[in-house]
This record gives sequence, structure tokens and C-alpha cells, in this order.
Amino acid sequence: MEDTGAAKNTTATGPSSASPLFSFSNPRGSSFGFGFGFGFDSGAPSVPPPPAVEVQLSEESPVAAASLDPVVVDDSLTIYKGRVSTSDVFGVKDSDLVPGKYEGGLKLWEGSLDLMKALNSDIKEGRLLLEGKRVLELGCGHGLPGIFAGLKGAGLIHFQDFNAEVLKCLTIPNVKVNLFKESPEGTCGSRSVGFFAGDWSEMDKLLLCGDAEKDKTTSGDTEDKTYNGYDVILMAETVYALSSLPNLYKLIKKCLRYPGGVVYMAGKKHYFGVGGGTRQFLRLVEEDGAMQTERLNDVADGSSNVREVWKFSFK
Repeated sequence: MEDTGAAKNTTATGPSSASPLFSFSNPRGSSFGFGFGFGFDSGAPSVPPPPAVEVQLSEESPVAAASLDPVVVDDSLTIYKGRVSTSDVFGVKDSDLVPGKYEGGLKLWEGSLDLMKALNSDIKEGRLLLEGKRVLELGCGHGLPGIFAGLKGAGLIHFQDFNAEVLKCLTIPNVKVNLFKESPEGTCGSRSVGFFAGDWSEMDKLLLCGDAEKDKTTSGDTEDKTYNGYDVILMAETVYALSSLPNLYKLIKKCLRYPGGVVYMAGKKHYFGVGGGTRQFLRLVEEDGAMQTERLNDVADGSSNVREVWKFSFK
């Protein structure tokens, strides 16, 4: 990332040691284990997940921010992001998480920048080709990695977030300003993008999925078969909650193209207070044994917990 100063001003880095107040309210960037008034009470009734729905491009919210901040990927590529406050959208001020209601999608997390940097590096080194590919960004929030894929020629980009409000107020406006512009390169049409909201446990009903389970039922043999799905799945800071990891992994296996599909994951090594982290997710992947993993990068800049970027694909 060339513009490191701008990046620090536009990302959520988690609390410093002088601000222990925001730990549970900031699970993706927290360094502490104490709550902010609505912590994770095991005795509280669980909130049912929202239904999986498709959000139309025309459903852009009037709350969408008019001001744009530049995020410099490299000398030749700058992506623009809007700013929306949680109080405007959810009626909650300065919160990064309200269980069952808001999952932090209005903040630009560091992992999104780490992920774009890794994608850019793999493209330059000839390890990744996005042109014409089908791309899914899970837990998209601002949608910058998915937008990056569109600017690099992806043929289809689907954006998924827990909250429909995040898609309407932030993701769609960001997509429009970056991808729907008159330019020889990086131009997308409305048919090239899709937006989907809801919990990962329900999301496979709407996304592109392979036919592995169907083929197992009908033939009892999945060897030498090709499953449709996404060529590339992107996710940044999605592995913070331990309880959500199994559903996330199941969704990836259902949606990733076989063979040849690849997943890029960026996140913190550990999210203290909520139990998740890149290593917990990778342990789940390795125990399953269906995918091979590769660590692409470590980031230890002192602004947050140690961050990592991983890549994995079907064996």
C-alpha cells in the first residue's frame, strides 16, 4: 500500500491499550476481553439469523455517503470509498458489533487492504488471473477487494454481507463510483454484479453453487467431475467469531469451483474475546482435509493483532 498515511486514517485498527472500553464491541480489531455493555452473555437467548435475500442495485439507500476517500492500491490504481456512520444506519453510535443485528460492515478493516495488496502481488507475479473470472466477496462491507477484482477484469462479482443495510448504504455506492464509470478498463455493467445479504448458514440458496451434493446422491461418485461455482472467493476479517466458522467453511466448499477455484483470506491471527482467528479457521480446513493451504503474508505493524493472508484451494 503506497499511501500508508491515508490507509491508517481510513481503517479500523482496534483499540489501543489506553482504550479498553471497546473490546467486545470491536471483535475484529480488539485486543481486550472486556465488554462494552452488550457483550456475549451465554445466558441470553440466541438471535435467529436474518433470511438470505438478494439486494437490487436500485435499492441504494438515501443514507449513502456523498464524501469519498481515496485508497491507493498502487501507482496505477486508486479505489474510492464512502463513509457511513452506524448511528445513521443502525441507530448505534461508535459500535463495531451488535450480535444478531450489525456485524461491523460499515468500517473499513485492515484486512481488506491486506487482501488487495496480496491480490495485486499475485497478479503481478503471474500467480492469479482475474480477467473473465467469477468472483465472490464474503462479508464484503465496503466491497474493496471485490471492486479491485472488477477493475482487474473479473466477469462477474457477487458481494455478500450479513446486513442488507450495509449493501444499500455502502457497498452499492462504492461499486457504482468505482465500476460503473466510462473508462476503457474496469467498466462493469449492472448484470455483472450482484448483492446478497444474510447469514452464511442460509446463503448457499442464493449464490452460485456446485452440484457436488446432487451428484453424490445420483451417482454415488464425484471423481472426475467438474462443479460450477466461483473461480475466486475473497474474504477479509470474516473469521473473528468462532461459532460462525463451520458455516463459513461449509459455504465456501459449496460455492468454490472444482477444480481450480481459489480462496483468498485475510484476517487477524487471533481475535481476543471472541475466540476466532485465521489459525482457528485454518485448523478447521486442515482437519477436513479437502483443501490445501498456503500462507501469503504476515503483517505485524503494531497497529493491531498480527494479521495474515492465506490462500487455499481444493486438493
